[in-house]
Amino acid sequence: MSTLHTVNKSPFERGSLASALAHALPGDAVLLIEDAVVGVRAGETAAAQALKAAMPGCAIHVLGPDLAARGIAADGVVDGVTIVDYGGFVDLAAAHDKVQAWL
Repeated sequence: MSTLHTVNKSPFERGSLASALAHALPGDAVLLIEDAVVGVRAGETAAAQALKAAMPGCAIHVLGPDLAARGIAADGVVDGVTIVDYGGFVDLAAAHDKVQAWL
């Protein structure tokens, strides 16, 4: 049974991303939305390192319109993170057995 974990808070302000990644199982997916998208910026941040470490076991996605709203370019995200649109968000929710929101 797979889970889509959605995270909407900045990893630089809250521990939601760390909690989601700690609970994600192989085959799960993590989708960063709203202010959480700042965590996918390429670089040597703790958030970027945590995302890279989680990738072998689960897919990491980010909502493209939220990246654009925060002025983050698509080519500035951590390698391996998939950018999805709203339709892709719906597809991810439909592809997993449940959705867990991390606030």
